[in-house]
Amino acid sequence: MFKTKNLSPKQLSALTALLISVFTGMGFALLETWVFGLIVSGVIFVGSFFLIQFVLEWFIYRKIKIIYKFIYLTKANKREETYFKYILPKKSIAEVSEDVEKWAEQKKAEIELLKTNELYRKEFLQNLAHEIKTPIFAIQGYVDTLLDGALENPELSKRFLENTARNVHRMVHLVKDLDEIAKLESGEQPLYKQHFVIQDLIKDVFDELSIKALKSNTKCSFKKGCENPIMVFADTEKIKQVITNLVQNAIKYGKINGHIVASVYKTDEHHALIEIGDDGIGIAEEHLSRIFERFYRTDRGRSRDVGGTGLGLAICKHIIEAHNQTIHARSKLDVGTTIGFTLDIKST
Repeated sequence: MFKTKNLSPKQLSALTALLISVFTGMGFALLETWVFGLIVSGVIFVGSFFLIQFVLEWFIYRKIKIIYKFIYLTKANKREETYFKYILPKKSIAEVSEDVEKWAEQKKAEIELLKTNELYRKEFLQNLAHEIKTPIFAIQGYVDTLLDGALENPELSKRFLENTARNVHRMVHLVKDLDEIAKLESGEQPLYKQHFVIQDLIKDVFDELSIKALKSNTKCSFKKGCENPIMVFADTEKIKQVITNLVQNAIKYGKINGHIVASVYKTDEHHALIEIGDDGIGIAEEHLSRIFERFYRTDRGRSRDVGGTGLGLAICKHIIEAHNQTIHARSKLDVGTTIGFTLDIKST
């Protein structure tokens, strides 16, 4: 079946010129002879063809070229000039329209991404301002009170200075965490990879945090069947930082007499999956996709009252991504949370 949708400019010019010449030639054939009509038809076909082609290629496609230049927003190089001169005129209007629609969809997606990033940026600045403002105002209040006469009371002075020191430490941790994230993002912190047994590292973290776990009578153990040693290839100190943060969070947001379980699996010949799970308060589904953002805290339980800078999971994400691996979370309210990440394993 003959379709006019994807005709090239030359084909469209020829078709239009043919229709004009045929009807004109038939008119002259009726008035004069069929030979005269045929000659007139041929002359009109040739003249119409070149005129229509000129209009299409030198007028319409000049406008289309301008549209394409606006799309690319750049001065055309030699390759693009060749495209505009030889390839573009061979495209049908439908194909050009499809190109423009694709460009529009791409720009729409970019605008949506920019809007999302702008929203995250605003939230980040608001959270950062709050995180910094809270300890600074507390320090200012304690110092002003001491200067106003509280220094005369030794017991009160000591308590205020202890509170001031605690807020200073909070500020120091915040600045250190921000500095670490900045270095991880810029690639200024190199990774020193080596082979080590991941279960041994998890046991070390469990031992170091045993006193904190004891306060809430939280039990830390490995999932049954995950005790067999698996050798991974990663930066030991960085991965220890990740596991420490995950276990600390599991203790913070776990329940009294709770249970933290570590699982280690070989997902294939090249990767291992490490998971730290708790049976605590859990995280609502709408928050799961954002828990690795800087300063993001959920409405339930993830409040500033539990301590921390709100940057721990963001640092974990950057460390794992620096290893070219992935980190994920799954959770359910009042059931618990499991956060897992992958690592390369030792090649056999």
